[in-house]
Amino acid sequence: MPKLKNPKFFSTRALSVALRGVFSFLVPGAFLLLIAFLLHRLFLVEKLPFLTRIYPYVVWVAGVLVAWRFNRSQLFFVILLLAAADRSLFYFAAKGPGKGAAANIVYNAISFLLPLNLLFISMMREKGFLEKRNLWRLGLIAFQTIIIVLICVFKPWNLDLLLKHSFIKSPAFKPLHMAQPALFVFGLVFLILAARYLLSRGVIECGFIWVVVLSFFALNTGKARAALTIYLATAGLTLVISVIETSLGLAFRDELTGLPTRRAFNEALSNLGSRYAIAMIDIDFFKRFNDRYGHQVGDQVLRLVASKLEQATGGGKAYRYGGEEFAMIFQGKDAGESIPHLEALRQVVEESKFIIRSKERRSRKAKNRRKYEKPRSQEEVTISIGVADDQGRFSSPQDVIKAADQALYRAKEEGRNRLVR
Repeated sequence: MPKLKNPKFFSTRALSVALRGVFSFLVPGAFLLLIAFLLHRLFLVEKLPFLTRIYPYVVWVAGVLVAWRFNRSQLFFVILLLAAADRSLFYFAAKGPGKGAAANIVYNAISFLLPLNLLFISMMREKGFLEKRNLWRLGLIAFQTIIIVLICVFKPWNLDLLLKHSFIKSPAFKPLHMAQPALFVFGLVFLILAARYLLSRGVIECGFIWVVVLSFFALNTGKARAALTIYLATAGLTLVISVIETSLGLAFRDELTGLPTRRAFNEALSNLGSRYAIAMIDIDFFKRFNDRYGHQVGDQVLRLVASKLEQATGGGKAYRYGGEEFAMIFQGKDAGESIPHLEALRQVVEESKFIIRSKERRSRKAKNRRKYEKPRSQEEVTISIGVADDQGRFSSPQDVIKAADQALYRAKEEGRNRLVR
């Protein structure tokens, strides 16, 4: 079969993927931060006092309910931390004899400990909402509260002075109310969370980044205590939305490949319109990979093919249909118009280099890999594609899928690694 040149295969698709990545990172975190910032800077918080009386409690109650409903202990502990920080700062900010020094100590201690606690919670394994093993985490939070109270009362070893110590003398720090030790901790935690997000691209990991950013804004509001409450409550709301989005995503997005699931595919069928093409795609000799190298390598093959299908041009939308089979919808195109894009996909998968390490190399520790390393084998991964369209010949999308399946079967009978209409 002649090769189809498609120099723009990656250009527009890569840009689209990049834009989607930026959008998923900014929404809803950046949007909620902007709203809280405008409420603060336009003094709307002071003009709308009911916000600070109602909004945080609505968020905290909603957060606990969502944590219980979706069995998410991480969300519960974040809500608990943010609520405790807000109420503690609100209480010690009240005017009264001798409360000024205590308020400063509490503020500096919370500024230092809050990001560390958020980092710890983000890294802990999800144990469920009502697990007994969560009791020691509650104990850890209570222990920190006791320590802060002891520092306020006894001021041991000048810890209160260390919490507000200035390591660098620079006017750049003057606009910020936060002490330099807390600034350093916030910066370090932000970098760690950002690195984790870049590696996983997870919604929850992204949510934790915005929780830290909103907490930073909250603790730099100075005497605007109402604004502090709005920022901290919005931080909790951000994670609540992230948990809901993640839970919904599990139903509509395949965890292994990252592609939409068959459930999402079935929903898409109801909104196709009057002109569309459907392609059924199958990995050739997939059982051979599982039998020869194990399911772990088979999963890598699935991820490789899925990553290529996700880059389809021509508006093609890929789905994980089941096992090693995928489906792709071209809305607004017939089979003839979708064939060049499908052929380009077939070629890209065929030209991909899939390297399989030896069992010995996979099992050795990193420090011994060079000593035991053996030549790696290279396996060819190919796909077969069957495509069909409605074009008045079929009465329903299910009939089009059946026709595409029959075309896929012919592609395999004719030798695989080909596209059949």
